[in-house]
Amino acid sequence: MQKILFICLGNICRSPMAEYIFRDQASKHGLAVEVASAGTSGWHNGEFMHCGTADILDGMGIDTHSFVSSQVPKNAMQIYDYLIVMDNNNLRDMEKQFGRQPEKLFKITDLLPEHSAYDHVPDPWYTGNFVETRDILTECCTILVERLLRKNI
Repeated sequence: MQKILFICLGNICRSPMAEYIFRDQASKHGLAVEVASAGTSGWHNGEFMHCGTADILDGMGIDTHSFVSSQVPKNAMQIYDYLIVMDNNNLRDMEKQFGRQPEKLFKITDLLPEHSAYDHVPDPWYTGNFVETRDILTECCTILVERLLRKNI
């Protein structure tokens, strides 16, 4: 069973959205995975996800009641098969902690086709655009599920 950790700055907007969208898609395709999310900062440890993220996921029919924000564990590289970050700052922080390992640690938008308009997932904490975040993450998670099903990642 593959173990995947989605990572953003505070673990209340982007990474929980990715975690729950991916888990939902994987379940619908019969893909056995263990999925979690965490933040690089730990600023929101123990909190529930941002209400904008919860509203988006609720609108998708995805149950989020069990979510609790946490920070990336120090042994994440040993626990997870993939650490998937949302932007260049997250990537830099994780590479500083774990070293450069592109086969295991990468940006989620690296999964998008080369002509994509996105090279990172904008943080809706700042943009206020949770729909944009949902759309990008849904596309990325769809590609990730397909690749894992084909064992092409």
